[in-house]
Amino acid sequence: MSKNRGLGRGLSALMAEVPVDGDAATGSPETLQSADRTVPIEAVEPNPDQPRKDFKRDALEDLASSIRAKGILQPLIVRPSPRASGKFEIVAGERRWRAAQLAKLHEVPIIERELDDLAMLEIAIIENVQRADLNPVEEGLGYRALIDRFGHTQEKLASSLGKSRSHIANSMRLLNLPDEVLSMVREGSLTSGHARALITADNPAELARKVIAKGLSVRETERLAKAEAPARQKTRSSAKSEKDADTQALESDLSANLGLKVDIRHQEGDGAGSMTLSYSNLDQLDALCRILSSAPLGE
Repeated sequence: MSKNRGLGRGLSALMAEVPVDGDAATGSPETLQSADRTVPIEAVEPNPDQPRKDFKRDALEDLASSIRAKGILQPLIVRPSPRASGKFEIVAGERRWRAAQLAKLHEVPIIERELDDLAMLEIAIIENVQRADLNPVEEGLGYRALIDRFGHTQEKLASSLGKSRSHIANSMRLLNLPDEVLSMVREGSLTSGHARALITADNPAELARKVIAKGLSVRETERLAKAEAPARQKTRSSAKSEKDADTQALESDLSANLGLKVDIRHQEGDGAGSMTLSYSNLDQLDALCRILSSAPLGE
């Protein structure tokens, strides 16, 4: 798949049908789409590659109440299931499907489309990163998948999704934290601001537990991370401050695009040097290996 591609015409047209206001069951007449037909709710199944894993029970109950009163006004977008004849796989609208089950509906309205696995995954990611209630970790994972698997750039995502490039870069930087800290962010125990303050710490999980126990603000968290940084961390920070602006900018861009810590060291005189990529879990290592193994030699 070519790099830096935009959304194709078919995908762009389909995305115009995907609601991005919280998967609402209701909406203005201008935003509603006509269903192709209704099908039994048991004939519809979720996308196994759905990027969104957390569905808040309270929000589903509220949506179910709306569905009981008004029905599902925005159809689910589905494709024929590749695993079971006569069944459909959700492309967009899993919250409506889950809420419809709580509302004890027997049938749901659908719009059927023919999509391959890659197109379906891309749509699912784009729909999810546009959601207002997506947690910061899922958002960062969505951006990384769009970049790693589909060749999008941060600039293209920023333009297509109405986000700033720095927002996308900061979301992906969160993924450098250990899984324990990411779980705290997913659960809402830590905000993304707290988590960003811990990214450069040598002991982010330990500091995160202190932040939660003491109820520290983001600014207090930043001061805590700075105060507890060991001498070697301060030495590295001092060395980094001595780098020229171009090197620091290159480190920042590479770090944002790869979702990894990047350290570039130049040797004076002969132009040689080294670049170190640091990963915090095996998933990041696997992603890096995929990127390196897919790049043609000479590029």
